[in-house]
Amino acid sequence: MQATVKDKVTFAGVGLHSGAATRLEICPAPVDHGIVFRRSDLSPAVDLPALWNHVTPSKLCTLLQNDQGVTLSTIEHVMAALAGTGIHNALVTVDGPEVPILDGSAAPFVAGILEVGIARQAAPLRAIRVLRMVEVREGEAFARLSPADHLEIDFEIDFTDAAIGHQEKRLDMANGAFLRELADSRTFCRASDVATMRRNGLALGGTYLNAVVVDGARVLTPGGLRHSDEAVRHKMLDATGDLALAGAPLLARYTGHRAGHAMTNRLLRALFADPAAWTWELCSPDLENRLPGAGVADYGPQAGLLRAMSMAAE
Repeated sequence: MQATVKDKVTFAGVGLHSGAATRLEICPAPVDHGIVFRRSDLSPAVDLPALWNHVTPSKLCTLLQNDQGVTLSTIEHVMAALAGTGIHNALVTVDGPEVPILDGSAAPFVAGILEVGIARQAAPLRAIRVLRMVEVREGEAFARLSPADHLEIDFEIDFTDAAIGHQEKRLDMANGAFLRELADSRTFCRASDVATMRRNGLALGGTYLNAVVVDGARVLTPGGLRHSDEAVRHKMLDATGDLALAGAPLLARYTGHRAGHAMTNRLLRALFADPAAWTWELCSPDLENRLPGAGVADYGPQAGLLRAMSMAAE
């Protein structure tokens, strides 16, 4: 069955790249609505569907844009939270051009969703089954979708900084794996990149409270890492959010090697450009139990813990 949030939930913070104060609300929506973002600061307000074909290329975040040039950036963490909690219908209002970064992970968004609760809706759910392998490459980096009976994510990264180095992780995303394994992993960057980004008008809202900053073998962020492999976990979090822009749950194995937002979007475009590579599938109860959001209502008591982890960034 489809699902939405039981009530409105509000978040406030700053944009990672703009540094501007912004407020976001996740609101209930009817069946077959999908995830739609609304720029509430504009008059009239502008709606931006959270779909792969509304994404414009961007390496450092996922950016929605309509035909009139209206944009909304850094949507990947809230999209990951919605996908990871099995929310299929929601109106997400934002009073600015960028989603608040909060603590740099999806944990605050997940906590808010669990606190208000998940409402099952009297409408069947469809998934997108990948029928044959689709791949995109750029140099040594690649992203691939191949057939599977549920969503799996396999990611590999390799950085010269010893604090990150080579990391690889594979997860079956069913039954709350996103909440247990990925939701609290924060965005990261190298100290050497911060000055460059800020000269280019980026990372203006970045702090040690909403990002893991590394310098060689040192982790500069107070408190250190939440996981020894937090970097690759965050890349998997990002991939979860970017894959949710397919518009429905994916039955596929995603493999990413040094992949990023733009490459994952290119992968979705390649998938949907090939009608023989995918098909719609009506979800049986058994299939629904293998989706990322299955059983997450049981994690309700953890909402307070997830919220507490992010309080320092609010």
